[in-house]
Amino acid sequence: MISFNPTAITFCGYLILMLGVGLFAWRYTKSFNDYILGGRRFGSFVTALSVGASDMSGWLLMGLPGAVFLHGISESWLAIGLIIGTYFNWRLVAARLRLYTERCQNALTLPDYLTKRFEDNSRVLSICFSLLILFFFTIYAASGMVAGARLFENTFQLDYQTALWLGAIATISYVFIGGFLAVSWTDTIQAALMCLALIVTPFAVMIDLGGASTTIEQVRAIDPNMLSLTTGQTVIGVLSLLAWGLGYFGQPHILVRFMAAKSVDVIPNARRVSILWMLFCLGGAVCVGFFGAAFFAQHSSVATSVIENPERVFIVLAQVLFNPWIAGVLMSAILSAVMSTLSCQLLVCSSTLTEDLYRAFIRPHAKVWELVWFGRAMVIAVALVAIYIAMDPTSKVLNLVSYAWAGFGASLGPVVLMSLWYKGMTRNGALAGMIVGGLTVVIWHHFAFFGLYEILPGFILSALTIFAVSRLDKKPSQSMLEAFDGVDLIAQKH
Repeated sequence: MISFNPTAITFCGYLILMLGVGLFAWRYTKSFNDYILGGRRFGSFVTALSVGASDMSGWLLMGLPGAVFLHGISESWLAIGLIIGTYFNWRLVAARLRLYTERCQNALTLPDYLTKRFEDNSRVLSICFSLLILFFFTIYAASGMVAGARLFENTFQLDYQTALWLGAIATISYVFIGGFLAVSWTDTIQAALMCLALIVTPFAVMIDLGGASTTIEQVRAIDPNMLSLTTGQTVIGVLSLLAWGLGYFGQPHILVRFMAAKSVDVIPNARRVSILWMLFCLGGAVCVGFFGAAFFAQHSSVATSVIENPERVFIVLAQVLFNPWIAGVLMSAILSAVMSTLSCQLLVCSSTLTEDLYRAFIRPHAKVWELVWFGRAMVIAVALVAIYIAMDPTSKVLNLVSYAWAGFGASLGPVVLMSLWYKGMTRNGALAGMIVGGLTVVIWHHFAFFGLYEILPGFILSALTIFAVSRLDKKPSQSMLEAFDGVDLIAQKH
């Protein structure tokens, strides 16, 4: 039985708003290009916030605050790594990828871009890229399903399985209806809501506890080591957390946002907005976990559920500190984080299955309406697999995210980055790099060598493989070299 209260009612209002945006986007979705890239017509503000929102999933308001709650600000190395990675992704990838995908016969997906970039008539590169997207994105989407289920579980007092299905349906609905336009427009709203929640909540905790200095002293009383960036961390631990930043170069749900920008001219301003948003959000998430430790030490009567699962720290703070109506808005921020990332992941999987497998191999002359509806069917199919993975109620959001993040970062990151900057890169080099990066992540994750995060060895080995194989391979064709020079000439001006 669903329990309704002011928080739940506000929550439902937010869901209705998102569905309304999806229905509005339906009117502007007239082609397959509109469905998977929004017709490439987004300005700097929407591009920036869409990149941020699609990046920051449920772990921003659940996983990261939970880690800081347990171990202190030493966990903020992760946030530092992400900020650095975001900056260089905008600097090194955004403009060049936007230019190159348009030059490559208006490539609509990343596999399609690589196929045309390397003139791969066999399409083996596209198939390999697509399989990696489907494998790791399904795991990534499962993390969103888990986060959404936790939220519905706490908001409506539901059992985990029911909450899982409700959270999934909420996201699937507007993606199914409105495609990329709906995802990007809702991302803009969701990014603003996430930022607001992560600024307001730490301030509310500080006011409740008597100010910033008092709060910090209370944390110090719990454990002085929680105030140290280095205590409890090893060199390998710090490197592992910073290495998260490498993942940005290979995240398809973020990279497609660059491809959808109206023009390369919007990139510089979008970069500034995106970095500022990241600083506020990640700083706020760290503060929620850090100040939350002091709050629940002081209010042990409401700390039970947080001690059981530290990833609930933001949820409980919102419920305890704020009026139920305001709490509903703040709880919607968690749903925003979940839905913004999950929606884009489902859409990227759908577009990959439709454009790079269905149209490429099964129905090359399929009509527009057929592609759009096949894409919608694939949204549901991928979501069902992710729901199955998320059925385990003991799943940790951050654990699922870290594995998928490493998989993309190591297998696809070096390929995308070097395809934009390394003139001598070949098809075989890209293929070998993908395989080596992906296998390294799977093997390293299983055996956990040295306690080092698998993305770092995977990224390094993939990049070295690309360079070595490309050097041994025959040189790129003249048309490939000319295309690279054309993009490079324009990109240098931005």
